[in-house]
Amino acid sequence: MGVRGKMYLMSSAIIFIGLISLFIKGINYGIDFRGGTELIVSFNSPPDYRQLRSLLGKAGFADSEIKSFGNERTILIRTIQQGEGFTVGNKIKDALQADLPKESFQVLREDKVGPKIGKELRRDAGYAVIASLMVILAYVAIRYKFSYGMGAVLALFHDVLLTLGVLSLLDGVFPFLNLEITQEIIAALLTLVGLSVNDTVVVFDRMRENSKIYRSMSLFDVMNKSLNDTLSRTIITSGTILIVLLVLLFAGGEVTRGFAFALTIGIITGTYSSIYIASAIVLDNSLRTKKVE
Repeated sequence: MGVRGKMYLMSSAIIFIGLISLFIKGINYGIDFRGGTELIVSFNSPPDYRQLRSLLGKAGFADSEIKSFGNERTILIRTIQQGEGFTVGNKIKDALQADLPKESFQVLREDKVGPKIGKELRRDAGYAVIASLMVILAYVAIRYKFSYGMGAVLALFHDVLLTLGVLSLLDGVFPFLNLEITQEIIAALLTLVGLSVNDTVVVFDRMRENSKIYRSMSLFDVMNKSLNDTLSRTIITSGTILIVLLVLLFAGGEVTRGFAFALTIGIITGTYSSIYIASAIVLDNSLRTKKVE
């Protein structure tokens, strides 16, 4: 707890940089939230991007986004054009088949989302994250004290904002990661909230136990002892989850790569925040209350 001031500054700096990135670059929503049609196509050999843009332009999709997806033979084709059913996707596939041999490529995935559904999904995703934080605040406040609940929720806000900031900063830097905000990324953020608060509650439980056993010890010392008592458990738990996520990140395939990366960042920040954010906020609030009294 003696270095909590430095940790506050470090966290604030990282979150500030992330917020600047979010403000400048914005949030790169996936097809789930923007609406449109998206195809993932795998070729037998690296495709010619100029040829692809030319033939899609002739088919009326000059505004399509074409980029690599995981490796040089797989590409992502995305357009915001809408149509009934899968008519847009079928036109794109017809355009590819008209100029390229049928055996030279394979459509791995095709997604189509309407703009109204995309807007509703964005709204519901935000509600889901906020609702989970409010429920956790109520639970921790009832189980412990209100200051503990505030510490836990502020730590969770810290985790979510920091993770979003990192995703924004690295989006486009490493195309193989595919860091667009999709339903999988929202699932990763909600999973992060659950894992982080679990670590925090374990620390808070040990603080409550030690405060009853060591009544003559200051709150500062009780917190340090409690954090040290639970440190091995925190490292082992988070470490085993991190190993699984790294395996999923490097060997799990394209679909789960964004989820695994987001949750990897979240596990690191969640473990850190349980010690240096949630506990530190409880300590500072308690010290401030005593001074007021």
